[in-house]
Amino acid sequence: MYEPIRTKSVHTPAGTPSDFPHRSREEELDIQLAGHLAALLAVTDELRALTPSAGLDTAAERLAEQVARLRGGRTPLRAAPAATGDPVALHRRAHTLAGRALVVAASRADTAVAILTAERMDAHTAALSGPKELSTAN
Repeated sequence: MYEPIRTKSVHTPAGTPSDFPHRSREEELDIQLAGHLAALLAVTDELRALTPSAGLDTAAERLAEQVARLRGGRTPLRAAPAATGDPVALHRRAHTLAGRALVVAASRADTAVAILTAERMDAHTAALSGPKELSTAN
């Protein structure tokens, strides 16, 4: 009914050296975390082009440092963003990316990145909620 498999199995028995390189869980998490942070950096750069601020500049520098650290010292490539787009949509995207990075940082036990991404989530939440109006109580 079924044709037999005629190629070598990709699964090797325990103790048998494999033909392809493997990465450890920590290496995989580093790669994933660096990707999330690089994406967050790109969105941060877009926000900086639309609404320049010292807070976004500092955040971009800190994100670039963490990406470089996770990539073994290689600095992330950064394109000059266009000063067009919807700031609200960008803040939502940045909040989502920071949340993803926070989850990976927590599983990786990377406190520095966890703190940074939590701060970025708070900043983007504050930007989305807009200025608070003070109410006068009677």
